[in-house]
Amino acid sequence: LLPMRKDGCSVPDFDYLKKLYTVVHENILNGNITFATVVEKGGAAAAVAKSCFGNGFGFNFACGKASLFTEHYGDIIVSAKNERELTGLDAVYLGVSAAGDFTVGTETVKYTDALYAYIHRLFPVFPATAPAQGEIPDCDFKIKEGKASQLKKSIPKVFIPAFPGTNCELDTARAFRLAGAEPEILVIRNRTSSDIEESVNAIKAAIDRANIIAFPGGFSGGDEPDGSGKFIATTFKNPEISERIMNLLEKRDGLVLGICNGFQALIKLGLVPYGKVAPLSPDSPTLTYNNISRHVSTMVKIRVASNKSPWLSACNVGDVFAVPVSHGEGKFIAPNAELENLRKNGQIATQYVNLSGKPTMQSPYNPNGSMWAIEGITSPDGRIFGKMGHSERIGENLYKNYEGNFDMRIFVSGVNYFK
Repeated sequence: LLPMRKDGCSVPDFDYLKKLYTVVHENILNGNITFATVVEKGGAAAAVAKSCFGNGFGFNFACGKASLFTEHYGDIIVSAKNERELTGLDAVYLGVSAAGDFTVGTETVKYTDALYAYIHRLFPVFPATAPAQGEIPDCDFKIKEGKASQLKKSIPKVFIPAFPGTNCELDTARAFRLAGAEPEILVIRNRTSSDIEESVNAIKAAIDRANIIAFPGGFSGGDEPDGSGKFIATTFKNPEISERIMNLLEKRDGLVLGICNGFQALIKLGLVPYGKVAPLSPDSPTLTYNNISRHVSTMVKIRVASNKSPWLSACNVGDVFAVPVSHGEGKFIAPNAELENLRKNGQIATQYVNLSGKPTMQSPYNPNGSMWAIEGITSPDGRIFGKMGHSERIGENLYKNYEGNFDMRIFVSGVNYFK
């Protein structure tokens, strides 16, 4: 425990605070500090317990019980390899993590009891898991050699439409820019009829300039119920726009990507799984409300089930990646016959997996209850890829204390398709 020095009115000693932050930062950089959190309500005991819940283990406290529950806001708790490196700080040894229970002196609280006490009060309103059912067949599909575009571009252009409610356009543009593409974000305006007409004309021109269309995530139309992404889909079903989409795909060998809200739009357009803008039938696949009955925001693991898509050309079937998800309607459903067609065609691209890397229906590893654990699917030829996980949210220092490979190289693969 690294306390923050304060006076009798709880005003911090800012000179010491600067020193505290400097030493902690330096020890994070040199690898001595492997974990850090702050003390809030409930004191050090609560901070340690919540940290342990996230990792599935208990803790043996070395200090007295009375001091553990003092609410010293701003104090920092760290796990350090060598305490002597925390020079000049008022370090207090708290104890050591342990497999099992929470122990203070002669008193012990079982891990399961502590976790239940932490989550049960709000669990009926905000459940952390949901019942799951259904079998998952083997969906692996491998091709020996992927295809490349016949139209070469040293710097492919990417059209990124930003609708009212879209919030991932900058992340998506950044990912493509780092991959070597030239992104173009177009803000779609719809406040007046003239705005809509101008936006439609701008969309048509942007598609004509682009090699790739990328529908980013967000909450278009306020995440309208019973099918988020309807507003995007309605706009792109405009005959003049849909004609240009098909021209991009059929005559200019282009690619299309949709993530989260963008995936929902691709589903509503029919671009996945059919590969073209098409009307939907009652048997068409769709995305619906999560089994958890609310929005889910968490980290999950996904497994590559098919390498048919150019977007996954840098992956091998069986590769597992970590990805953040954030959605209220991400449950993929379809009739069994349609699912079987997707499996046979190699269109089931990615699946949610458990800690062993196996596709699962179990919550929370499958965060929404998607049938066959489907996280992403493609068009029949693989050039259109829709997925729920935010693979664009990658970068240094975005995720701490969570192991996994976050970079599926989706954006690099999309760019390399034109090389």
